[in-house]
Amino acid sequence: MSIDYSANKTILIAPLNWGLGHATRCIPIIKALQENNYIPIIASDGIALSLLRKEFPYIQTLELPSYHIEYAKNGKNFKWKLIKNLPKMITAVLDEKKMINHWIKKHGIDGIISDNRLGVFSKKVPSVFITHQLNVMTGNTTWFTSKCHQYFIKKYNECWVPDTNEKINLTGDLGHLKSNELNLKYIGPLSRMKKKDTPKIYDLMIILSGPEPQRTFLDEKLQKEAANYPGKVVFVQGVVEKTQTKRESGNVTYYNFMNSKQLEQTFNESEFVLCRSGYTTVMDLAKLGKKAFFIPTPGQYEQEYLAIKLQEENLVPYAMQDDFSIEDLSKVKSFKGLTQFENNIDWDSLFKVFEDKTA
Repeated sequence: MSIDYSANKTILIAPLNWGLGHATRCIPIIKALQENNYIPIIASDGIALSLLRKEFPYIQTLELPSYHIEYAKNGKNFKWKLIKNLPKMITAVLDEKKMINHWIKKHGIDGIISDNRLGVFSKKVPSVFITHQLNVMTGNTTWFTSKCHQYFIKKYNECWVPDTNEKINLTGDLGHLKSNELNLKYIGPLSRMKKKDTPKIYDLMIILSGPEPQRTFLDEKLQKEAANYPGKVVFVQGVVEKTQTKRESGNVTYYNFMNSKQLEQTFNESEFVLCRSGYTTVMDLAKLGKKAFFIPTPGQYEQEYLAIKLQEENLVPYAMQDDFSIEDLSKVKSFKGLTQFENNIDWDSLFKVFEDKTA
């Protein structure tokens, strides 16, 4: 039976371009939209948009203004660098809001899913916000930044949190509030990965992501460290370019980037993983039931919080970037690793927000 797509609703899905995590966790949502006969349009900027164009070359894409998120060379200055860039971020949020109202009419958009893009919403159509950060960790300004974030979330019809609302969860204080006035739906962890029973090829998988210059700093450090690792290493540098490249140096095989299918296979073929403690990576590792070692991005309180939380729960050890050495990986064997989960999301129920005429 053929589907009459002209009668189906068009949903704009817009992840924030902050590393690759927001884009990659939108991949299962985009696939679910297609499986439920919606027509997705992807909107983002920078490497997030480049990655999704490679994953979905047949889906229409639109470019949003950049938030100009930059990391300080010194992690201690991260918060002040963000504050300095705040006027550019505000301008981008206002600009994208204007663009969204224009696109709703131009592209016949019937609903919106925004992954942490604060200006991607409209009162004209049902709008959903996705975040695992109901509380935004910024040190001694956490209360203020959390209230600001929650102010924006209130503008949306629903907020989907990719975690459980149970005592045992992945986000801890990040994704859970003591009291709130938000329309929250805990949808369970999101991951594009599937666990496979495959032979182990690599002793260690290194995968990088995140904004510059910290991605490059860690890349340079780990290239030196990986050469001294007594096993076979695959190193995914997280540089999304037009063409995939592969090179070998001693015990290490380097890729500039991998698509989702390649990453899934390589994760399954690797004994354990060395990576940042970004939440999307945490969800992927949990879906695969993997052991790992974390190096949080310097100055990024969210990643530091998750790394500390998971180490205290005896799941995953971590080290700060300046302190890490390859010998630290010996700690992994004494930690449990992340517990594999099966999350059967009721997409039909979630997508009803786009069918509600009163939304």
